[in-house]
Amino acid sequence: MNALLPAGLALALAAPLGALADTTSDVQALRQEIEAIRAEYEARLQALEKRLQAAEAAAATPAPSAPSPPAVVAAPSVGATNAFNPAIALILSGLYTRTSQDPARYVITGVQLPGSVSVGPATRGFSLSESELTLAASVDPWFRGAANIAIAPDNTISVEEAYIQTTQLGHGLSLKAGRFFSGIGYLNPQHAHTWDFVDNPLAYQAFLGTQYGDDGLQLIWIAPTEQYIELGAELGRGRSFPGTDTGRNGPGMVALIAHTGGDVGDSNSWRGGVSMLDAKADDQSVVATNSAGAAVTNAFSGSTRVWVADAIWKWAPHGNAVYTNFKLQAEYLRSTRSGTLAYDVAGVNRAAAYRAVQSGWYLQSVYQPIRYWRVGLRTEQLDPGTPDYGLNTGSLQRIDYRPHKNSLMIDYSPSEFSRVRLQFAHDSAHENFQDNQFFVQYQMSLGAHGAHTF
Repeated sequence: MNALLPAGLALALAAPLGALADTTSDVQALRQEIEAIRAEYEARLQALEKRLQAAEAAAATPAPSAPSPPAVVAAPSVGATNAFNPAIALILSGLYTRTSQDPARYVITGVQLPGSVSVGPATRGFSLSESELTLAASVDPWFRGAANIAIAPDNTISVEEAYIQTTQLGHGLSLKAGRFFSGIGYLNPQHAHTWDFVDNPLAYQAFLGTQYGDDGLQLIWIAPTEQYIELGAELGRGRSFPGTDTGRNGPGMVALIAHTGGDVGDSNSWRGGVSMLDAKADDQSVVATNSAGAAVTNAFSGSTRVWVADAIWKWAPHGNAVYTNFKLQAEYLRSTRSGTLAYDVAGVNRAAAYRAVQSGWYLQSVYQPIRYWRVGLRTEQLDPGTPDYGLNTGSLQRIDYRPHKNSLMIDYSPSEFSRVRLQFAHDSAHENFQDNQFFVQYQMSLGAHGAHTF
């Protein structure tokens, strides 16, 4: 404790007490002064220790997730000395693609999408797959921040996520503000490097533009119960498909989230839920096929409501997923678009009432029979429904075809930081041709990387 005292006082204490005071009262006064200084320094030390403990707790607090541990082992946590320094991670990902059809011709039959929404294989041959730079750290004991910068194969750079999140609201509440992937469904909040397959299912591509992200607020509540219960709500700008960014004052997107889950014995765990996304669009440019079989550009104004039901079951012997494990997951999406559709804006430009109810689902399983190796199967299908084009009924095709696809993958992960994957897909998304797709992908994680959600 003497090391914490001022230098002058330490020297004074080193001298004999008889030299400092000649009377008993002087000695008593000096002792009281020493005790006061000691108490002051101890109080300051305790305050600093509490701040350090709060910072460590904030840095170690994971994002809300189901109670069971993730299948992928997390990287070592940041030490207390780095609690306020950003954790930096870089995901390097590359891809080789071979297809029997030209990716430029890829279309999901019966679905109207903006030209900016990329579906199907991006390109043939070697390419850089989506790589990602992540920075995350505690701001203080009350907030943490994170940013994910995506590097696309065409050399474009985009901000996938950049948000702050509370850590000390208490009562199971967490508030997020900024840009983030919506918490709807199961796959949507996950980054591409955590997917079990090279690509997202057709239903995600058709109804959420592959993955829905927005600028806004997200409030999540985790119930203080043994049964995992998560409820959430989001308000957003509505900048992404199925919405449009029009600079409105009010929210362009509203989402509601409900999930529950738990453990069955010590080897099984599950999670299921229902989510709803409601987005607004104004003069949204979409590509369609007219009754003559030619591509036309239409404009949609109205609202889109997407319901998502998701479920996942995981098995690992006694909860140890290192050597062998099994995962079964499924999602069902139902999209209802209603409003006005202007047909052939570059020509006829005829507006009429429009309503379309479409749906899709996928079912996939991933099995790890031995350490490092996994094999997965996925089957999926879309139902384009029977859209009501109103006055434009005679001008636009009615599709009686259900796009579908089957995929097989096998991957090898020598550690939790590296993975090489092979995938074959028989893609029948287009009514008039089938596409056989072969992928070779690598994914490498550099730097600190947090645990994945359940």
